[in-house]
Amino acid sequence: MNLPILLPPAELRTARLLLRPWRPSDLEPFAALNADPAVMEHFPATLSRVESDAFAAASDDAIARQGWGRWALELQETGEFIGFTGLHRPAFEAPFLPAVEIAWRLSRRSWGHGYATEAATAALDFAFDRLGLAEVVSFTATVNTRSSAVMERLGMIHDPVGDFDHPVLPPGHRLRRHVLYRLTASHWRDRRPTPSGHLGPGR
Repeated sequence: MNLPILLPPAELRTARLLLRPWRPSDLEPFAALNADPAVMEHFPATLSRVESDAFAAASDDAIARQGWGRWALELQETGEFIGFTGLHRPAFEAPFLPAVEIAWRLSRRSWGHGYATEAATAALDFAFDRLGLAEVVSFTATVNTRSSAVMERLGMIHDPVGDFDHPVLPPGHRLRRHVLYRLTASHWRDRRPTPSGHLGPGR
């Protein structure tokens, strides 16, 4: 899948949030986020500091290389780092791949404020308007209803035929079965927020 390289790296702003490249100061709060059992409930395990730092480094390397990726997420009012949101090309094998996914992970204290939906909306605008993607996907464990709800608020459509067993998890693992959501560029443009801030008729 050949996608545009946009340099210098993109930063995205919303009413409340900044999606930006990573900074060294992000590593400590990101490690705390990844060590929180509540945040990582629907992942196989919490992450060590080494694993967390490696994830951040890989995310920032992708942004430096191609101009976009899994951006660090910051509250504009306070400058607080609250997690990440962005675009990624999964490396495992599944029938729906290759594709670009939209993903997010936010600190527990930032839940319930609509930040994931707000940040993902900006990332989807970027995916369809700047990168020219025809489709973006998202997926999560079937038990992760919180993330599935965000996908539905974004207008993504569940594709039951595409639901899959995640190949990195062993048979019988509680998180192995995943749901797949899809969003096409045409559907996104039909439901994009209007100048008044209300979602279009596709919502």
